[in-house]
Amino acid sequence: MQSNLVETLIGTIVVAVAALFLFYGYTSSGMRSSAGYKVVAQFSAVGGLANGSDVRLSGIKIGTVVSQRLNAETYQAVVTLDLARDVKIPDDTSAKIASDGLLGGSYVSLTPGGSPDYLTDGGEIMFTQGAVDLMSLIGQAVFSAGGE
Repeated sequence: MQSNLVETLIGTIVVAVAALFLFYGYTSSGMRSSAGYKVVAQFSAVGGLANGSDVRLSGIKIGTVVSQRLNAETYQAVVTLDLARDVKIPDDTSAKIASDGLLGGSYVSLTPGGSPDYLTDGGEIMFTQGAVDLMSLIGQAVFSAGGE
């Protein structure tokens, strides 16, 4: 009978430690729902952008990519961004998809404009630049250098 009690206590401790690890992973991953506001931006190409990718302003994370879909009429990628409520973005802000380096992930980089009006929940960023295809740039450089 005493071994059943010990096994039960050890099992309870293991479950409690596992719950602590799950809680820590959930809080540090940034997957919590945000109380921010959502804006959309349309890009010609999103490259390696994924849901959960950062949205940065001056290199500081101010939001995340929530969803991506294809606009069936314009064939552009429509990306929904969840931005921090305390960061006001001018309505003439531009967005581009940037990379963290050759092997790094992609993120959305915002450059604020000078408008006195701000984007609101459901607004759209009109000025966008899609992801740069690094392999085609390298191919162009190699083939143009070989022709001389």
